[in-house]
Amino acid sequence: MQIQIDKFTRSRRKTIALIIERDGTLTVRAPMRASKAAIEEFIHEKADWITRTREKLTPILTAPEKQFTDGESFLFLGSSFDLKLVGRQRPALRFENGFILSAAAQKRGRQVFTNWYKERALEIITERVNHFSAQYGFQPKQVKISSAKTRWGSCSANGTLNFTWRLIMSPLSVIDYVVVHELAHLRVRNHSRKFWQVVESIDPDYKTKRKWLREYGETLYF
Repeated sequence: MQIQIDKFTRSRRKTIALIIERDGTLTVRAPMRASKAAIEEFIHEKADWITRTREKLTPILTAPEKQFTDGESFLFLGSSFDLKLVGRQRPALRFENGFILSAAAQKRGRQVFTNWYKERALEIITERVNHFSAQYGFQPKQVKISSAKTRWGSCSANGTLNFTWRLIMSPLSVIDYVVVHELAHLRVRNHSRKFWQVVESIDPDYKTKRKWLREYGETLYF
């Protein structure tokens, strides 16, 4: 079976990685010295995984875009909440056991929701970073919220932790896993066995959260 590669990059990484983007396209990341034959063999071995992952994306790819109308549901901290439109209000979007959006802001609903998610992400994720830092002695430089679509988080060389705002749609336990994951990189920069030992010492059930992201991470969009 011929598998189309939509994007290919080489870097100083040590292993070959396959990434299925939200639109179903395949990105291949390979070490600088990896041969074409080795890359093709790896892709062939992962053919079933590629097919299964793309099948999971089908409902998302075919789902209608949000119109920001009464009754539509939106995720927040792992739960789904309905949207209600009301007359003019400030702020344009509020959350009271559900989302309440000013009808005047409906046409720019996507941006209004995105801004709200970013604010909540910075607030909640910063609190979780501070919680684990105080408990386990980490010293991150600062927390930043990004709009990354393919990375849940990252740790820069200067100790800045970056998290995509989309995480705020996942359960708090999953957010905690990503926070712990990035904090652990302050001690171990790679994904070696030692790194995962640090993660497990703080979050013994991290594999469950990691699996959740792999299975449901594609749904953290709107």
